[in-house]
Amino acid sequence: MSKQAEHPVLLIPGPIELDDAVLESMSHFSQSHVSPPFCATFGEALTMLRKLFQTADPASQPFVVSGSGTLGWDMVAANLAERGEDALVLHTGYFADSFADCFETYGIHATQLKAPIGDRPQLPEVEKALGEKKYKLITITHVDTSTGVLSEVKALSELVRRVSPETLVVLDAVCSAGSEEICFDDWDLDVVLTASQKGIGCPPGLCIMMCSGRAMEAFKDRKTPPASYFASFKNWLPIMQNYEAKKPSYFATPPTQLINALHTSLTRILSRPLSERFAAHRAASQRIKRAVTAMGLKQLAEKPENQASGMTAMYLPNDLKAPEILPNILKKGVIFAGGLHKDIAAKYIRFGHMGISVTDTKRDDVDRALKALRASLEEVGYKVPE
Repeated sequence: MSKQAEHPVLLIPGPIELDDAVLESMSHFSQSHVSPPFCATFGEALTMLRKLFQTADPASQPFVVSGSGTLGWDMVAANLAERGEDALVLHTGYFADSFADCFETYGIHATQLKAPIGDRPQLPEVEKALGEKKYKLITITHVDTSTGVLSEVKALSELVRRVSPETLVVLDAVCSAGSEEICFDDWDLDVVLTASQKGIGCPPGLCIMMCSGRAMEAFKDRKTPPASYFASFKNWLPIMQNYEAKKPSYFATPPTQLINALHTSLTRILSRPLSERFAAHRAASQRIKRAVTAMGLKQLAEKPENQASGMTAMYLPNDLKAPEILPNILKKGVIFAGGLHKDIAAKYIRFGHMGISVTDTKRDDVDRALKALRASLEEVGYKVPE
C-alpha cells in the first residue's frame, strides 16, 4: 500500500507515478556534492546506467547532468557535430522537428526524413538518404512521445554501419529508456540520450546520456571548440569520470536529491532481470491496445511493429476533441495527456503505461484507466461496442 497522499493516477507519457522508495530517497538530509557518501551514490548510479543500457565496453561514457531530456539534444549538437556538417533526422513525430531545430541553432544542417503520422521511415528510404551525402550523425527517436511510434533501432543501426559506417548513430530514448530494451553494445549505438521522469521512474530534472568510445573520439577530434559552455563535454567529461570513480569533482553543482532518487530507482529496476521488466511492459501494452481497439478506438500507430510498449496514442471517435473528454477522465481519478502532434493535436489522447503502474502487480492503475476511459466515452455520447 502506497504511503503517498491520495491523488489521481498519473498515466501520461511522463512524468509517471513514482515508487514510494524513490520519493523517500528525495527526503535525504542535505549533503555536500563532494562528500564521500554522495560521491559513492553518484558513482554507483553512473555504473548502474551501464547495466540499464547494456554496455560492458569500458570506453562507453555515461553522463548525468541537471536538465531535461532536451539538454541531451544540445549536448549532441554542441559536442558531436560542427557548424556546416550534416545530420539526418528520422521523423516519427513532434520531437524530430525539435531535434532538427536544435541542430540548426548550432549551424548544423538537418535533413528530415519524414513518415506519415503513425508510421516510421522505411529502411530503403533511409539507405537512399545515406547514399546521397555524408552525414556526421543520424538521429532516431526510439519512441516519439507525440505519436507512440516505435522505431526499429537494431535494423537501422545495422544499415548505417553497412552504408555509412562513419556516421554516428544517436538514439533519442527519452520515452523509451526503462520501458523498451536498449542494447547499446549489441546494436552498436553511439549515443543514447534520455531523461529521468519517464520509464526510469524519477522526478523530472536529469538529462541522462551514454556515449560510445567512437562518439568520444569524434568529440576529441573536433576542429572547433564545443558551441556551448554548460553542455560542453570538455567541462563534463572529467566530472563524470571522477564521480564514477567515487572521487569528488566540480564544474556545476549536481542536484543531490535527484541523484539519490536516480540511485534508488536504478537499484530497484536492476533488482530483477531486465528481460522481465520489458516483458511486463509489453504484456501491459498489448492488453491496453486490445482493450482500446475493442472500444472502437484507432491508434495513431496502427501497425503492431510500430507500437511502443510504454504508451498508447489513440484517436477519439465521432469528431470528439480531447478537451471534451479529458476532464471526465480526471473526475474518475485518472490523468491522460492530450495530443501533441501539431497537425492533429485535438483529435487524440495519450495513455502512458510505464514504470510501477505496470511492474507493480499490487497496483490497479491500468484497470482504473480503462474503466475511466470507457465510462467517459459513454458520458459524451459515444456508444462503446459491447
